[in-house]
Amino acid sequence: MSNLGNLTEQQAVRNEALLGDAQFLGDQITSKALAFQIDIANTDALSKADDLALGALQVDAATTAIRSLSSLAEIGELDHLGGGLELIPGLLMSLAVSDYEKITYTIEHAHTSIGYFAALAAYGFVDADEVVTGFRRGLDFPGHVAWLPGGTQLNGGRLGVMVPVAVGQALGKKALHDHAWVITHCGDAGWISGQALNGFNGASTQGAPITFVMHRNGIQLSSSTANIMDVDPRPVVASLGIEVLEIPSLHDNVALYGAYREAYQLAQAGKPSLIYPVGYSDEKTTLAAFGDRYGVTAELEAFAGKNDVPMDKVVWVPGSLMSYRDVEPMFECVFLVNDLPGGKNHHDGSMKGRDEKTVLSGPMFQVADEQAAALDAVRQKGPRQVVTTARPAPGSENLVIPAEKLSGVLLAEDKASPRDGASAAYALVAESFADQVFVVSCDLDPSTKLSAARSHLAADHQFEMSIEEQVATLMANGLAMSSHSPQLNVVSTFAAFFEGIAREGFDMWQYQRNLNGVNEGLNVVFHLSHVGACTGRDHFSGWGLDWINVALTYLPYLHRFYAPSDTRSAFLAVKDMAAHYGGHVIGVPRDSDLPVLQKQDGSGPLWGPEDEWEAVTAYRQTDGAKHAIFALGAPAYLGGHAAEALNGKGVATDVYVVNGLPIAEGVLSDLVGKYEGVVTIEDGKIGTPETGLRGFAALVGTAASVQGVAHAHVGITDPRIAPSVGMEETWAHFGITAEAVVEAVETING
Repeated sequence: MSNLGNLTEQQAVRNEALLGDAQFLGDQITSKALAFQIDIANTDALSKADDLALGALQVDAATTAIRSLSSLAEIGELDHLGGGLELIPGLLMSLAVSDYEKITYTIEHAHTSIGYFAALAAYGFVDADEVVTGFRRGLDFPGHVAWLPGGTQLNGGRLGVMVPVAVGQALGKKALHDHAWVITHCGDAGWISGQALNGFNGASTQGAPITFVMHRNGIQLSSSTANIMDVDPRPVVASLGIEVLEIPSLHDNVALYGAYREAYQLAQAGKPSLIYPVGYSDEKTTLAAFGDRYGVTAELEAFAGKNDVPMDKVVWVPGSLMSYRDVEPMFECVFLVNDLPGGKNHHDGSMKGRDEKTVLSGPMFQVADEQAAALDAVRQKGPRQVVTTARPAPGSENLVIPAEKLSGVLLAEDKASPRDGASAAYALVAESFADQVFVVSCDLDPSTKLSAARSHLAADHQFEMSIEEQVATLMANGLAMSSHSPQLNVVSTFAAFFEGIAREGFDMWQYQRNLNGVNEGLNVVFHLSHVGACTGRDHFSGWGLDWINVALTYLPYLHRFYAPSDTRSAFLAVKDMAAHYGGHVIGVPRDSDLPVLQKQDGSGPLWGPEDEWEAVTAYRQTDGAKHAIFALGAPAYLGGHAAEALNGKGVATDVYVVNGLPIAEGVLSDLVGKYEGVVTIEDGKIGTPETGLRGFAALVGTAASVQGVAHAHVGITDPRIAPSVGMEETWAHFGITAEAVVEAVETING
């Protein structure tokens, strides 16, 4: 007997308990935040009052970050305090210009989350004391960037990923709003990742209204950036079509706003940009000049003297200072990037062994009277109301094709490619909702059959990314986050690429927390074409054989996974997923001569275009049947042939076509429990004796084992060798035949 049911129930109880302790849960949260907002479209330069207010807010946020890490130190924990502190000045500028609709921001180097949470607290979106006591100790304030009131709706994960995701979000907003703009804060490490580089290229080729703000502190995890990857980002990024805007420092509010203003104007002209703080490095930039610039001369003299470094030493002062305001670690970071004695890395910052009061008594944590007065003047304006809206629940109504349009649909009745049915449905959705459909392509639309849909879309709703499959999936994720309104966001390529190159698009779903506290898939369709063994006579690819297991891996984040068995079920699958909000995966076979499944009484095709999609369809029913065949995907018709042969031998057998997952709770178990034995057939990997059952076979096998029902399975066990031949010949090589199904049923029949 399986204990999976009990384990799932127990986990649900623990989940509910965690959610019960969490804040910010609900469909909509209204915040009363600080009314400090700058109209970037109409404000040429930062005023003195705004500069002063920003200075006070920076100290407020940095104080919260220090207090939080001091609290963590009490339980022996640390975090990325250095990067969190240096994120604050730039992020506060982004908060000031954001309107949370057409202008928004996100964070690529998401490990800097304490700076993000502290900045939100300074604005009043969240409570500072709760950040202090709750950071990294619950659901509300995790160790990476997560969606909170006033925050980014793109939760952060691996370095580099948010670059193309933000590009997709910017392109979606550009299509939906005038004067759209997305600001993406990034580090000087993640920019070199493949996702980021391809994302920069996507931003340029598609004219995304986006600006990247690089927090160039010169430090990475184990050493200085120069010792890890001594490459200047500027010529690389510029060669990809990004306009580089150089400023001395992100800590100069006036200069930073000037760069923001120029970047915004470039974005409106379809030109993405990178704000790059070059720092200070001329012959006049001595330690003495550095100390004078930031008002820390006495403290720096003591630190330099302890390490026998003269104050007239010429240094490079990064344009974004790691551990900004926390004086001694800030010095240690500057000394590290200059290879001076006393240099230390504070990528993983900590308050362990340090006194909070002493740190906060430092010169850079003091608010000048005129700064305090400027901030008080802002507070006297009264609060600004900001509404944070959760993503719709998976399965919510999305784009429903009007019934009158379905009545005229003509689909094949004999043999056809499932791709044709999917193509017809996508085209009908695009024709009906042209302003709400977005397609990201990988130079494969003639084969994946998205071309017909694209003919109904404006240029700003379709994006060709050539063979950059990984970044295409991430851009589609970003498009889904450009609006919470009904949309169909489709990215298509071959299953072979989804299983490998484009897998990051799936993985990102695992850390996209909605306001209900649940990590949920985004409103995206991942269209896997050429699934299974039959990629055509041009070659055999062992890459596309794991498509069912890939879908099962991400099933918790999906609304549905579709495995159409013919052209008509493919039409119904696309119609259904367009009608429902949420994450979807569809695996479409390549072959152009796949039989259209017919009704048992011979009256015509099993499905019509007006039918509703269903997870399981009874395909063949026989009185007194004690055995059943469960068929997933393209080999379903083989299940019908096998049942016909078995019934002719007096072994009454039913057949069910499984059109996708999940199957409603209890339905599969009840169906399996009706029989003495069940057999599955699928075009995918079903495991080996060494690995045990996998794929759809494992799902049915588990349901059968729990109930003591005999079971056997037909699918791919050894994927390493195969001929370059047609569909049925390839299946025959792998033992996916009607004869194999007959043999399996006869074996369990005894």
